[in-house]
Amino acid sequence: MSKKGYISRYLILLNKLRNDRYCSYQELADYLESQQELLRLGDESLEMALSKRTIQRDFKEIRELFGIDIEYSRKEKGYCIVQSASENLNFQRRLEAFDMINSLNLQDDLSRVVKLESRKPLGTEHIHGFIHAVKHSFIVQFTYCKFWEDKATQRICEPYFIKESKNRWYVVAKDRKDNRVKTFALDRISDLLIGREKFTPIDVARVHAKFSNAFGIILSDNQTPSEVVLSFTAFQGKYLKSLPLHHSQQVLVENKNEIRISLNVFITHDFVMELLSYGENLVVLKPDKLKEKIRDSLQKSLDRYK
Repeated sequence: MSKKGYISRYLILLNKLRNDRYCSYQELADYLESQQELLRLGDESLEMALSKRTIQRDFKEIRELFGIDIEYSRKEKGYCIVQSASENLNFQRRLEAFDMINSLNLQDDLSRVVKLESRKPLGTEHIHGFIHAVKHSFIVQFTYCKFWEDKATQRICEPYFIKESKNRWYVVAKDRKDNRVKTFALDRISDLLIGREKFTPIDVARVHAKFSNAFGIILSDNQTPSEVVLSFTAFQGKYLKSLPLHHSQQVLVENKNEIRISLNVFITHDFVMELLSYGENLVVLKPDKLKEKIRDSLQKSLDRYK
C-alpha cells in the first residue's frame, strides 16, 4: 500500500475520533469499511481489514506523523484523542491542513472540481527547510526583501517557529544583526541555506507569549495590551462569532441590533487595518485612542473623494 493510502486511512480514523469522543475497536473498523470507496481513491490496493494489531500500528504512525496521541479508556470502553484544551485549536488546524492536502492529492482532474485563486505563491516551499532548522537548532541564512523596500538584504537568523496569519506564512527568528526577534514573510525569502552551525535553544514559550496579545504578526515591545470593545451589526457579528478576530474574543451583548465583543490585544497597524475593512458594519466603543485612529483614517479616506 502506498504512503498516500496510509495517510488517507489515518485521516479518516482521526476524523471519526474527532466527531465521536470515544470509539470502540469495532466502531472504528466498521467506519473504515464504510469509507472504503474514499480510501481506495488514495490506493486501489488498500487492505480494508483492520485487526487490533493494525490499529495499534496506525495509532503509533499517527503519533509520529501528526503528533497526536490516541489512547484506550477503560472507563468509557473506547479509544479517544488525548489532548489538553490549550492544544485543541492547534490540533484542529493541523487536521485542516492535512485534510486539504490529502483531498487535493486524491483528485486526478483537480481543475474540474476545485477553483483556486490566481495569486503569487506564499513561500511554502521554504517550510520544510525551516522546520528542519527549528527542530535541530540550525542557523539559517537567506535573502530578504521587505514589502515596503525594493532593496534585498542578507540575513543570518536563529529560527524559533513557523507562524501562520491571514493565509500567509512567516518564520519567527532572532536576527543576528541586532539580536531582535522578528517575523519574516516566507514569500519574501529567497536563497535559503540551512547551516550546520547550531544555536542554543531558548525558552520558546516566552516568544509564543509575546504573540498571545498580538492580532497578527506585528510584535509590540513598547505597549501593553488594551481592552478593546467593538460593536458590529447583527449580520456582521454572526461571522465574527463563527470566525473570531482573536482568541481573547468574548461576546458582551447579542441582540437583533448588534453583537458587541471585547478583545485584549495590542493596537498595531495590522489590527487597525483589519477594523477598517469592516466599514459601516463596525463601531469602536473603546479605547479612545483606537476610536481616534479609526476616525482619523476614515476622515482621510473621505477627504480623498472631495
